[in-house]
Amino acid sequence: MFESKVFRLWFVAALMLWFVLFYQFNQLSFLLEHWYYPAIMVAGAFVAGVTPEGGGAVAFPVLNIFLNIDRIMARDFSLMIQSIGMTSASIYILSHKANVLKTYKPLLVFIPVAFAGFVLGMQLLQQLPVYIMQALFLSLITSFAVVYSFGKHRGSQALLNLNNPMDFVLLLLMLVAGGMCASLFGTGADIILYTLLVTRFRMQEKVATHMSIMLMAAISILGYGYRHFVDQELTAYQVQTWLCAYPVVLLMAPLGAYVLHRINKEIMLYAIAVLNVAQLLYFLCYNPSLDKLIWASVFTLLLSTGFYLLIRNLSRKVVPQVLHELAGSH
Repeated sequence: MFESKVFRLWFVAALMLWFVLFYQFNQLSFLLEHWYYPAIMVAGAFVAGVTPEGGGAVAFPVLNIFLNIDRIMARDFSLMIQSIGMTSASIYILSHKANVLKTYKPLLVFIPVAFAGFVLGMQLLQQLPVYIMQALFLSLITSFAVVYSFGKHRGSQALLNLNNPMDFVLLLLMLVAGGMCASLFGTGADIILYTLLVTRFRMQEKVATHMSIMLMAAISILGYGYRHFVDQELTAYQVQTWLCAYPVVLLMAPLGAYVLHRINKEIMLYAIAVLNVAQLLYFLCYNPSLDKLIWASVFTLLLSTGFYLLIRNLSRKVVPQVLHELAGSH
């Protein structure tokens, strides 16, 4: 994992920065009292590196739903911790010799568009009832994980090809929607981008995963900056919790990206799908209400249907294409 000189330099520099910041702004006693933050991110950061789901897909529901931590604090923690973990994974990906840098050039357009969606969401969506946001988020990650795990979703294109103006418009709209999701949950832009890349544009799964990781890393950094410099609402407590998990995600997210090249990913995907289903069931069973059940059911039905139709459409396009290529090779 440390073959790249660039990644080694980043890792050492980031770790030294953590030592300085921890000494300046945190205490060991605080870390021991809040041990669950780094514990959560052992799994969260690994998921961020090995799948299209960001670390916030684990951090947000655990903090907000299981531990009853305020939604805004859970969202901010997701953004803050992904600014380190997913950046670390991104640097590992970009410095890996097997990856072609020009493949990721579209991110220069993706990032500002998605961040515009984030800002729009910060201005327009923050007053939604919390239980509706929780239902939407859990339905989003559960629907995606289940349909994605059991679907034939493999694309074949190494580069993004926009064949007509409507493709460009669709891509922009989905990026704005992804940024708005990130403004609510601290994650989500990566899932939306990945789904679009492997379905509509039939991109290779690994390339799409890498691009979704890098997009979410950038949105996390920009979102973190927005909360600090524009809203000016980040607290010393939030900085301390961030520093508790910082070194964990610094290592675990690139480790996930490293493992991505070497494991049977299907087993990992099934495990994540089961985890997400369990989170949704817990949400429905904890302080149950008819409103929670209705919203979660509606969101899950709509999102599952949407993901299923997209992935089925991809399968119908890819299979004839593969058969045609095989026939042409004989």
